[in-house]
Amino acid sequence: MTFVADSDHSNAAAPERSRVQRMEALQRANQIRTERAQLKRDLRAGRTSIDRLLVDPPEFLETAKVFDMLLATPKYGRVKANKVLQQCRISPSKTVGGLSERQRTELVTLLRSRASR
Repeated sequence: MTFVADSDHSNAAAPERSRVQRMEALQRANQIRTERAQLKRDLRAGRTSIDRLLVDPPEFLETAKVFDMLLATPKYGRVKANKVLQQCRISPSKTVGGLSERQRTELVTLLRSRASR
């Protein structure tokens, strides 16, 4: 019995995008980066809090890494951010939108208890 590879499926690539589609995607990516940069400035300045963002994240934050958002928070460096994520059993590569309900609740509770100290 011999198998013949179907040439249509063996090297399936992403569909080609038109120049307009590529430019729209680039514009959207730049807009997201700009919004995240402003959000990080707001976090550093204390104009917004990480726990409120995690409870109800804006759409542009869904694909941001939780670790990066913690780093933008005052008093959180790499060591403390990793410790918090480890305590909540969250991977450092986890995105805000990828958090399970348990992870989100546990993280917000921990961050609020640390802030009230």
